[in-house]
Amino acid sequence: MNIQLSDKFTYKKLLRFCLGPIFMMIFTSVYSVVDGIFVSNFAGEDPFKAINLIFPVIMILGAVGFMFGAGGTAVVSKTLGEGNKKRANEYFTLVVTVTFATGIIFALGFFFLLRPIAAVIGATGAVLEDAVIYSKIIIIALPFFMLQNLFQSFFIAAEKPKLGFLFTVASGITNIVFDAVFIIGCKLGVAGAAIGTALSQFVGGVLPLIYFACKNGSLLRFVKFRMYWRVIGKSCVNGSSELLGNIAMSLVSVIYNWQLIRTVGDDGVAAFGVIMYVQFVFVAIFIGYCLGVAPIVGYNFGAQNRTELQNIFKKSMIILALTSLAMTAAAELLARPIALVFVSYDETLMEMTTRGMRLYSVCFLFSGFCMFCSSFFTALSNGLISAVVSFGRTLVFQLLCIWLLPIWLGLDGIWISTPVAEGVSLLLCTVMFVANNKRYGYVAIKRKR
Repeated sequence: MNIQLSDKFTYKKLLRFCLGPIFMMIFTSVYSVVDGIFVSNFAGEDPFKAINLIFPVIMILGAVGFMFGAGGTAVVSKTLGEGNKKRANEYFTLVVTVTFATGIIFALGFFFLLRPIAAVIGATGAVLEDAVIYSKIIIIALPFFMLQNLFQSFFIAAEKPKLGFLFTVASGITNIVFDAVFIIGCKLGVAGAAIGTALSQFVGGVLPLIYFACKNGSLLRFVKFRMYWRVIGKSCVNGSSELLGNIAMSLVSVIYNWQLIRTVGDDGVAAFGVIMYVQFVFVAIFIGYCLGVAPIVGYNFGAQNRTELQNIFKKSMIILALTSLAMTAAAELLARPIALVFVSYDETLMEMTTRGMRLYSVCFLFSGFCMFCSSFFTALSNGLISAVVSFGRTLVFQLLCIWLLPIWLGLDGIWISTPVAEGVSLLLCTVMFVANNKRYGYVAIKRKR
C-alpha cells in the first residue's frame, strides 16, 4: 500500500515512509566508505590523504544541490498541501533546471582554481599532485552531483522514496564496480577513484532526469514552466541552512585537517579521514530520517493541519532519542574493528584512529536532534531559523571548539570538539523549539482550567 503525505502517521507508517531515504543515505555513505577502503589499501597512503584534503572542497560546490533540494522541496510540498499540483510541478521543473545550470557554471569556473585551492588547504608534494588529479576529474561531473543531491529530497516529496533508494543503489554499485576496475584492475590510483566516483554521480543524476521526464505514477514530473524568481529566491532562503551547513562542515573539515597536521602530522589527516567515513554512515541515518519527514511536515503545514504536525513532532523526538543512544553505543564498540579495516598496516595510526573515534562518537547523542531542528524549520518555510541553527551548529560552535580545546587538551581536544559543539547546539535548538511553538503549534499545550 502506497503511503501518502496526507496520511495520519503511526510509528510504523512513519518509519516505513522514512526507510527509503534512510537506506538511500546509508548506501550513499557506504559506497563512499568503500571508495576510501579501495584508495587506502590499493592506491596508497598519499592518495588517501589527498582525497581527504580536497573532498571537502568538492562537497562545498555540491552543497548547492542540497540547498535547492531542501528549499525547493519545502516550496513544492507546501504547494501540494495547498492542492495546486499543476503549479507544484512547474516549481519542481524550474528548480531542477536552475540547479543543473548552476552546476555547469560552477564546474567551468572552478576547474582552473583547484591547484591553488589544494595548496592553500595544506596539500604539498605528492599529496598536492594527487589532490589536483582527483579534483579535476571529479569536477567534470559536478552538475550531475548537484542533481543527485537535489533528487534525494524530491523523490520523497513525489511519494517515491523507495525508487530514490534504488537509483542510489545503482549509483553506488557503479562506484564500487569501477573503483575495482580502475584502481585494482587498471592500477590508475587516485585517477581511477575519481573516474569511478564521477561515473556514479552521472548515473545518480541522469536516471532521475529520465524518470521525471516520462509519465510516471508519482506526484511530480517535468512540465513546461516559466521563470518564477520568487520561487528560486524562496528555495534558496529555505535551503540556505542546508547550504550553510554543508559549506560549514567542509570548512570545518579543512580546519580539522590543518590542526591535525600541526599537532601530529599527516597521520592525523588519515585518522580523521577514517572517522569521517564512519561518521558519514552513522549520520546518514539522521539525514535520511530528516529527508523523509520534511515533505510530511511541509505538506501538513501547507494544509494547516496542526494535529498531524504535533503527531509527527512527538514521534520524531522519541525515534531520535532511541536511535541516538543505539548509534553512540555501536560507535564505541566498533571503533577498533573499523580502524583495523582502514589502517591495519600502521599500529600507531590504528591506535590514534581508535581513540579519536571513541571520543568523537559522543556527538551522536546530540547531532540527530540538531539536524532535525534545522530540517524541521526548513520544512516550515522558515529559512532564517533553520539557517541560524545550522550556522551555529556546523560553523560557529565547531570553530570555537576546534581552536580553543586543543590549547588545553592537545589531540584529545580536537577529537572532542564536535561532541562539545553539538551539545551547545542542542541547547540552541531547544530554545528555538520553545520560542516558536506558539507560532506553528507543533507541541500541544494543555491549558489550565
